[in-house]
Amino acid sequence: MLPAYISHPDCSQHEMGAHHPECPDRIAAIRDQLLISGLLDYMHPYDAPLATAEQLARAHSLLHVRELAAKSPTTGYEQIDPDTWMNPHTYRAALRAAGAAVLATDLVVRGDAPVAFCNVRPPGHHAERESAGGFCFFNNVAVGIRHALDVHGLQRVALIDFDVHHGNGSEDILHDDARVLMCSTFEENLYPFFGSEPKGPNMVNVPLPARAGGAAFREAVDICWLPALDAFQPEMIFISAGFDGHREDDMSHLGLVEADYEWVTRQIMQVAARHAKGRIVSCLEGGYVLSPLARSVVAHVKVLIGAD
Repeated sequence: MLPAYISHPDCSQHEMGAHHPECPDRIAAIRDQLLISGLLDYMHPYDAPLATAEQLARAHSLLHVRELAAKSPTTGYEQIDPDTWMNPHTYRAALRAAGAAVLATDLVVRGDAPVAFCNVRPPGHHAERESAGGFCFFNNVAVGIRHALDVHGLQRVALIDFDVHHGNGSEDILHDDARVLMCSTFEENLYPFFGSEPKGPNMVNVPLPARAGGAAFREAVDICWLPALDAFQPEMIFISAGFDGHREDDMSHLGLVEADYEWVTRQIMQVAARHAKGRIVSCLEGGYVLSPLARSVVAHVKVLIGAD
């Protein structure tokens, strides 16, 4: 029973123009670094399926699903917000990214894989129930979480989001669902420019100042996340794995390094071992400078699959 590695060539067909930071090369850089590190030898590869309308509708309105499909261009680009565009392949890539979270959930809940990492794009945690934005179209982890709850019958699921930007879409979808605990750290005064005031009692939002560094990040996890997670006792954990807080990523100024991602993954693994039978699904979110992104994913996956 090997950890699952889920991706699909369609995820590299989506692009938003020359020089856009959320680029197709992100997928290849991660895959190549995992291959060079030898970690892929210890993972079972799966192709991400296309998410169905029924699966998407557990996290989004059907109107949003239909509107995105209708906006899909046959040529060129369709602008969604100032930073987000669709090309003719975007809608299919977004279906694959959400479908990866569904497949990962099935594999881990059934016991066919102990954990799963989804190397997919477009990312998802800025996609709200009714809208796309922030490079995101469907909220991949939210689709997976609702699949775990509504299809597999789990009672308590945790979402950990360590992307440098607050997962406003995940909060919008999940803030009134008592079956979910969402723990998030993010750099304050970055897109989406809010998150310091949680929308619901099941949200543990911890904004960090610019240049806070790894020590402040680890303190936030120790003081704010871990007690809440142990009190909640999740039966499964999902991770919005964003690596744009790395000190070499010019999207932010948080100042994290690979060791910080390795450390936080280990803390999550320990929570999962205590309460969730080790069950974790991790989905790629941000990280836009290829070398630190790939190195950080290797640090994360190494711990996730127990190769550390």
